[in-house]
Amino acid sequence: MTSAKIIILSGPSGAGKTTLHQKLLESPVFKSKLIRSLSATTRLPRKGERNGREYLFLTKKEFIARQKKGDFLESMKVFDNYYGTPKDKVDAALKKGKNILLCIDVKGAAVVGRNRADVLKIFIKTPTLRHLKQRLQKRGTEDLETLKLRLKIAKEEIKEAGEYDYVVINDSLPHAYQELSRILRKEIFKPESVQKSDK
Repeated sequence: MTSAKIIILSGPSGAGKTTLHQKLLESPVFKSKLIRSLSATTRLPRKGERNGREYLFLTKKEFIARQKKGDFLESMKVFDNYYGTPKDKVDAALKKGKNILLCIDVKGAAVVGRNRADVLKIFIKTPTLRHLKQRLQKRGTEDLETLKLRLKIAKEEIKEAGEYDYVVINDSLPHAYQELSRILRKEIFKPESVQKSDK
């Protein structure tokens, strides 16, 4: 039996989960222990993206056929495109003793949590909604209506934080990463193997 886990990072848009996700994968401490989950999508590849690297790109027909067969741990439709986490890739990583890192929303996390026992769920949030609003405004990628919608969705997502194993407050990226590192060292390393910090 492997003790490897499915590690899920969730949180509102703008909370910093994607940045923390990438930082973990690049970490010299964690990169030998973590594999990034490769999501499937029906959206078209963007410039520079390659099939099997950023995403597994599928046609809508292919995606729905795999969805009906139960090939995804979780899947959803976002606007006109489908996204999902292929189950075979996750199980292959776990069998090799590798923890698989997913960056998915609260709905997907809930589905995975209900269906699997080998899950560690971590919720990333800002100290307040005001902080989140400021970060989204600073990004400058949303118009006023999109910003309002993101904040409305964020309020609903934050209500689910109590369903997670851990909540990390991203008041600053270094502090949040340090806390996330502490959690993962505790959860995925045997006590005797924890020899160095990751700052």
